[in-house]
Amino acid sequence: MILPVVALAHLVMVVLALDQETIQIETGWLQLDPLGKIVLLSISILFFCCSLYAPGYLRLRQDRPNQVFCACLLILLGMMSLVAFTHHLGLMWVAIEATSLASAPLLFFNRTPHSLEAAWKYLLICSVGIALALLGSFFLAYSSLYSGLESTLLFDDLVKSAPQLSKPWLQAAFITLLVGYGTKMGLAPMHTWKPDAYGEAPGIVGALLAGGVTSCAFIAIFRVTTILNAAQESRFSSKILIGIGLLSMAVAAVFMVRQKDYKRMLAYSSIEHMGILVLGIGLGGPGIFGALLHLLNNAFAKGVLFLSSGNIHRAYGSKSTDQVRGALVRLPVSGALFLGGFIAITGSPPFGPFMSEFIIVRQAFQTGRFGVVGLMLVLLLVIFIGMGNTVLAIVQGTPGPAGVPGNFHDTPQTVFPIILLFLLVLGLGVFLPSPLANLLNEAAFYLEGHP
Repeated sequence: MILPVVALAHLVMVVLALDQETIQIETGWLQLDPLGKIVLLSISILFFCCSLYAPGYLRLRQDRPNQVFCACLLILLGMMSLVAFTHHLGLMWVAIEATSLASAPLLFFNRTPHSLEAAWKYLLICSVGIALALLGSFFLAYSSLYSGLESTLLFDDLVKSAPQLSKPWLQAAFITLLVGYGTKMGLAPMHTWKPDAYGEAPGIVGALLAGGVTSCAFIAIFRVTTILNAAQESRFSSKILIGIGLLSMAVAAVFMVRQKDYKRMLAYSSIEHMGILVLGIGLGGPGIFGALLHLLNNAFAKGVLFLSSGNIHRAYGSKSTDQVRGALVRLPVSGALFLGGFIAITGSPPFGPFMSEFIIVRQAFQTGRFGVVGLMLVLLLVIFIGMGNTVLAIVQGTPGPAGVPGNFHDTPQTVFPIILLFLLVLGLGVFLPSPLANLLNEAAFYLEGHP
């Protein structure tokens, strides 16, 4: 029960912190600004719902010791919170690397050869990415040293001195940091760890990776982009972000068509939505607001999908649509939530992702990027059809007897946290509270280079 208690305490402290002005430690290394509040809020709510789900899940997995599992989850929560707080490039790098180290044992929870391979692949690829991010941090520090300024890794100082920074070194830093943290975020073509990791991860871990850890990598890219915007290099960063965003959506669309493994399908869905996030900040203006709102929607919708798919996996003992049929009959609540999560994450009204994607598409229209709009809409349609084909195959039909253990059914503990997340993603589509809208606007203003 330690997980729900810690998660509840964390959520209460986050809610109290939202009412405060920017919280800052004397040295400036740690600050809770509007961007940090948004990321911290999404992480805290998602972790709280996952912690409510955890006791029921672990009770079913008494064949596995849960001490390491719970300890790694708590370390992960602590490191994700540190990422939201930190304004120091070096400290952020340490915290993001720590999330990788805390996640690897979680991926190996099932102790199968495939989970071992997924954990090693995750560690190896993310370590290469984080090494590149470290190199990019050095480039960023050198860009100020090269211009005769005092070298610093504090984001706020870098934003203030951005116009004087060496442009070639600044651009090199941006590309290296984007590749480095983009690997952690799962942007194409650095996404190759994601299908294996998400395919083998327990539902709780998949939800936290897709909705929490990726948000941490996103906040790093967001803050580096702020420095480029303050240095009047937004055209340079914008083209790269839009290009890599569309590439991620295209890769997701290709691999999602005729995908039989529904957990790998969720991995490609995550790649798609990481692409939408960077596409939104690449478009600028209201697109940034849309990207930040999409960060919240993606976290809650991924929680619905991963936790409900975990229930389906537990009931059928398979991740393939060849064996999984009739989930709406066998697990009425989990099957309905999985179907509802699919409708939400594909940007259908009245759910939150529809609003955030609509804002991003409208911004592309208003800035005259009709090619981007056309390509984005085509890819969204292909993804909707591809994902729908897999999801409908799972929820429809009659459950077959072959390979079905038949000892798992929906219980309040395994469906109530998913219902909470589902209501949140639905609520964000029909009503956006003014305090949250203010936070989103302030964070978007920050990205324009006005801390």
